[in-house]
Amino acid sequence: MNIVIIEDEDRTARQLERLLKKYDPSVQILVQLPSIKTAVAWFNQNAKPDLVFMDIHLEDGLVFSVFEQIQLTVPVIFTTAYDEYMLKAFKVNSIDYLLKPIEFDELTAAIEKFKNLRNQQVTPDLSALLALIQKPKVPAFKERFMINIGTKIHSIEATNIGYFYSEEKGTFLMTKTGQLLPFEQSLDQMMPLLNPDHFFRVNRQFIIARTAIHAIHAYSAGKLKLDLLPVSRHEVFVSTRRLAEFKDWLGK
Repeated sequence: MNIVIIEDEDRTARQLERLLKKYDPSVQILVQLPSIKTAVAWFNQNAKPDLVFMDIHLEDGLVFSVFEQIQLTVPVIFTTAYDEYMLKAFKVNSIDYLLKPIEFDELTAAIEKFKNLRNQQVTPDLSALLALIQKPKVPAFKERFMINIGTKIHSIEATNIGYFYSEEKGTFLMTKTGQLLPFEQSLDQMMPLLNPDHFFRVNRQFIIARTAIHAIHAYSAGKLKLDLLPVSRHEVFVSTRRLAEFKDWLGK
């Protein structure tokens, strides 16, 4: 079985690949694509795979844009950190949906469902799915995060968060008062929970609060470098592909 993974978090993609190999060692991962742009280019130049795993939130937008740019008939299993509303939308359309972090049993059930649909020559109605997903709904953003450290539980209000960042295999939260705390969820899982009026993902490593930006510097090749408060021990750049969106966000 030939599989394509569309996912911009390398750690998540590697974990998904490990689970797929556990399910079937003969599975071939043809490519991992991190963005809408690379996905459209790949499908335009290559034969379609047997199955595609798609994350909804990619580094350059929602993955549904892929369907708007090319006619994609390959079966899809979506992976994301969205809520129960999204889950119901996928189930209605007989396309499976895996909530991150992905569990092996859930993955197995999704692939078995895909095989049954393939044997029956049933093609999921992606256009109907897209219509459901794009229905407006009132987002519920988290106002407080509970963090367990040893025997202590820290309650952090969203308004007291300066930024989130990932490093190696971990995710961390920096409060505005300079308290650095380990965080269980990945940046990819965090994005749907944060109010986009206040938080922006400037690159794969950082999600920042608007109020944490101390200074912005023009950098080479059209990049921007950010000085954050509290000061980050990593240099923080706005990725080129997110530059225009970042400027729009700042202007709101």
